[in-house]
Amino acid sequence: MVKRQQSNRKALIAASRRASAPTLAELAHREALIAASRRASAPILAELAQLGFQLEWVSDLYNKRLDYRAAIPILLKWLPLVDYEAVKLELVDALSIKWAKPVAARPLIEEFRKGPDPEESPLKWAIGNALSEVADDSVFDDIVELVRDRRHGRAREMLAVALANVKDPRAGGVLIELLDDEEVAGHAVLALRKLAPLEARSAIERFVDHPKTWVRNEARRALAKIDKKLARADQKR
Repeated sequence: MVKRQQSNRKALIAASRRASAPTLAELAHREALIAASRRASAPILAELAQLGFQLEWVSDLYNKRLDYRAAIPILLKWLPLVDYEAVKLELVDALSIKWAKPVAARPLIEEFRKGPDPEESPLKWAIGNALSEVADDSVFDDIVELVRDRRHGRAREMLAVALANVKDPRAGGVLIELLDDEEVAGHAVLALRKLAPLEARSAIERFVDHPKTWVRNEARRALAKIDKKLARADQKR
């Protein structure tokens, strides 16, 4: 019986390995994608090498935690020129850093506008994430326009977060409005937790019973922060 169980186990392991092993066609497709990425990134890497960055991929800039603030102009130059999505994503991710604030904000807005359908590509979401790092008041109206446009779907999530990083006093009101937009409501709560506008308290309260744990937690943290503000205000009276 023991030998039979061992034999069955070995057979299952072998079958599992066969099932998970990539086919020749899959390997060929993967190699083709890598080759296409190398071709698309080659001129960018050549320019970066002139600055002293010896890289295999653009993503090495952030994966290796380099100080690449001197490379920001090159990344911005190539952002609108690259069509190959994998490399454009690397550029966007490399611009998702404070060194690129605010110079990258306007180019990223333009890339978001012309980006592919967010149901078919992660690019717009990645651009929104970058804008949550580099946006400032110079693109406030653009952010508001795009985050209100439901055609952009969940790619708008991090645009809501971007509103927490601007100084425009209208940001809180826009975020309160977005609480009624199911696709971005959780991220609007997150942004309101950062801003903690007193007028948002009643609108946030309903999210303490949200089905998603992280949204409930953000709502509780937002309410606690607002309550502290209210307590301080009462003490000054």
